[in-house]
Amino acid sequence: MKTKFIIALMVLAFVSCTKEKQTEVKTDQKQEQVKKQGQATVAAVEGEEPNALQVAMSIDDFSTLVVAIQKAGVEDSVVNAGPLTIFAPLNSAFAKLPEGTVETLIKPENKAQLSFILVNHVAPANYPIKQLKKEAKKGRKLYMASGKYLVVENKDGEIYVGGTKILKSVKVSNGWIHVVDDVLVPAE
Repeated sequence: MKTKFIIALMVLAFVSCTKEKQTEVKTDQKQEQVKKQGQATVAAVEGEEPNALQVAMSIDDFSTLVVAIQKAGVEDSVVNAGPLTIFAPLNSAFAKLPEGTVETLIKPENKAQLSFILVNHVAPANYPIKQLKKEAKKGRKLYMASGKYLVVENKDGEIYVGGTKILKSVKVSNGWIHVVDDVLVPAE
């Protein structure tokens, strides 16, 4: 009788542990699904302006930027309701960095550094090109999401931010994308 009782307790303990493990796995899976269900996963509705990330993902010249955004885990920040102004480096801008820089930055152990560099390209404000011209005329600097400031200049009718020329501007649902051909790496 004692043996049967001990065996029954062992079976009960085993079943409890197995159910606990299954619950942990299901919880982990649910948490992973929640991570993938942030603002960045919301698709644009037909007739609606796409957000900054959706635009970047649709243009091959931003493929390195999109990978960097994903590796840094800042997708939801880039699709934030805004208004945001993003100075988006082209693939050619990343190619100008010293060899191996991008590969090093996208490693998991460098996520914080990559995130800091990327948020240095985002101004938490609405800066269409017309407003940037006004800021340049007044000699103002733009406050960036990194906590740093970038100088805005008007050189021969062309607008430069952080020393790099704005090549093109695109209105998006959550602000503006200004295309640049340099990565705006903070001094510190």
